[in-house]
Amino acid sequence: MRRNPVWRGAAHTRLRFIPCPGAGQGRGRGRQTTDRPVAGPWSWRARIGVLLLAAVFFALVTADRLLPPELSRLQHESLRVLAADGTLLHVERSADGYWRLPVRLAEVDPAYVAALLAFEDQRFRRHPGVDPLALARAAGQWLRHGRIVSGGSTITMQLARLLEPRPRTLGAKFIECLRALQLEAHFSKDELLAMYLTLAPYGGNLEGLRAASLAWFGKSPRELRPAEYALLVALPQSPTRLRPDRRPEAARLARDKVLMRLAAAGVLDAARAAEAREEAVPAQRLTLPRAVPHLAAALHAAQPQAFELHSTLDARVQAETATLAQRALAGLGAQVNAALVVVEQRSGRVLAYVGAAELRDPQRHGSVDLLRALRSPGSTLKPLVYGLAFDDGVLHPDTRIDDVPTRFGDYSPGNFMERYYGEVSVREALQRSLNVPAVAVLDRVGPLRVVQRLREAGLELQLPDGAAPGLPIVLGGAGMRLWDLAGLYAALANGGSAPPLTLMEAAAAVPRPPMRLLGPVAAEQLARILEDAPPPAEAVPPGDTRQPRRIACKTGTSYGFRDAWALGYDGAHTVGVWVGRPDGSPNPGHFGRNTAAPLLWRVFDLLAPSPRVAFVEQAQLPDGGRALAPNWRHLAGSAARDTRAALALSFPLPGARVALPADGAPLPLVASGGLRPLRWLVNGVPLTGSPMRRSVAWQPDGEGVARVTVVDAAGQSASAEFWLMR
Repeated sequence: MRRNPVWRGAAHTRLRFIPCPGAGQGRGRGRQTTDRPVAGPWSWRARIGVLLLAAVFFALVTADRLLPPELSRLQHESLRVLAADGTLLHVERSADGYWRLPVRLAEVDPAYVAALLAFEDQRFRRHPGVDPLALARAAGQWLRHGRIVSGGSTITMQLARLLEPRPRTLGAKFIECLRALQLEAHFSKDELLAMYLTLAPYGGNLEGLRAASLAWFGKSPRELRPAEYALLVALPQSPTRLRPDRRPEAARLARDKVLMRLAAAGVLDAARAAEAREEAVPAQRLTLPRAVPHLAAALHAAQPQAFELHSTLDARVQAETATLAQRALAGLGAQVNAALVVVEQRSGRVLAYVGAAELRDPQRHGSVDLLRALRSPGSTLKPLVYGLAFDDGVLHPDTRIDDVPTRFGDYSPGNFMERYYGEVSVREALQRSLNVPAVAVLDRVGPLRVVQRLREAGLELQLPDGAAPGLPIVLGGAGMRLWDLAGLYAALANGGSAPPLTLMEAAAAVPRPPMRLLGPVAAEQLARILEDAPPPAEAVPPGDTRQPRRIACKTGTSYGFRDAWALGYDGAHTVGVWVGRPDGSPNPGHFGRNTAAPLLWRVFDLLAPSPRVAFVEQAQLPDGGRALAPNWRHLAGSAARDTRAALALSFPLPGARVALPADGAPLPLVASGGLRPLRWLVNGVPLTGSPMRRSVAWQPDGEGVARVTVVDAAGQSASAEFWLMR
């Protein structure tokens, strides 16, 4: 007997031989029969079905890869700036012109989510993106009434339509179904719900629950009451027809319908639903927060790919200082604006950033970030110049220096209002912001050194094109930004060095090397001088402030009354203020002490007081300079001669023409050399005053010729005849 397997496709058939009747044994011929345990007509159909399913699956996978969900609209977010505590400070429209704020479910009241699902898609958590029961119900109503009575779209299908808007046709509905299934395969239910709440329309160019909640009710989605969230559930059904500011009655009816549906479904208590129906719908759309446009532009330029920017700002301090700055503009002129910055001096974190106090008035150029605009710094660099001299040991706060008209080569600086005080201490010269002594000190320290020290600390001082650093920089003969000046004073407030200013919360958490300007001894000497300076008369009296404190403050005014400055610090904060006309035109009569300093004092009154801790104890401060520092008398040229020199008049000089002070102030008479005590006579009449001082104040009685004589203890005398003119 011979066995031979036979193959049909993937299965084989077992054969056996049956002897034929009458056949001989061993050589008879038999017939062949077949036993078929597998293979049949239904097996072929099953195989074809499997192949078809595989082909469909392959086609779906290929289509999913070739045509992924279109999510680009979700990427067009509104730029937003958050305060350090997460408060939303500023929002910009998205690139496609919408107010679109991404929504996270954790930021939404669960009651709103429950109301939305109960009204829009009760089986959202169970269906795969398409609800056959809802579609069947909608189709039956359409056939019965000849129009659409209720939609059969699920939230996922609505999301598909929001992602890819199409005309409302049956073909478009079929595509939405496919896209809904695709979205469900890629994302979780919570992710899909968050996408829907980000793109859902709420009237006009409002998209997303968060933007709608802020625009219609001025609150976050976690704070909504039943009447409010019911309206927001209804609005996406027909955002144009139901806009409450344009169609309040239609909006109210749609809201009440939602409330009744929620009450019937047991989602909302019937009594609360009835109470909610009594509330009015909002009559107008509110403006979304736009508090820091200049800061938003600066941060976005630094991080162009980021749409949510976490700043270091304190929401309360930012809001209150911005209000104070805007109020300070009253009475200053129609073209005047202001800028302001508040710094936490230990960390360098910026707590308030006011690029312009008035943003909307075109005359005030509110679109310009005045906090970063280059302006003449006036006298605000004087503390740094004096501090470098303190560091060098050539100057002490009690060193005496002459404040008289002086020429430095071809440069002849003058004091503010042309007032001169004769011999004064360095302390008094800085507190009074006298120009001639400051230029004399800079002449010794060196202008180039001042510029280099600022640049080493990362602070920009911009000189005129092609100009070398010169003596005028201490009086404002350069360009500087309020931002950099605030960094300078934060360093002075922090013992001479401080971390760079920072606006981003992430950057503030990273340790950064401090910018060093001065040693702690010089910084302490400056702080004590500036603290003891009397506050401006226009500032809030210390007894009237909410939180009295000592403030180390320096004011400044640029040439022609173009810029008014005030910078100050206490134990915790540094504040910088600029007031002026953005176009650079003069604003006569407005200077640092009467314009910027009052605003600075009011800002400090908002901040928590913190007594300044001394960088160096009194016992450790150098006292060798209480007399004249070595060689100091040679710093001011002809205006500072040795005390053993011959007696001479420094001011006025013989034959000089002297302008009478415009406000009737006394005229200083200054002598140099000679041996004290000194006696003064004008037109033969003795003057009263301290005989140990080398200057005396004289009150002229009008125009004309005057003769002044000074006599010292050794009998030397010096006289000068001069003309008084208006």
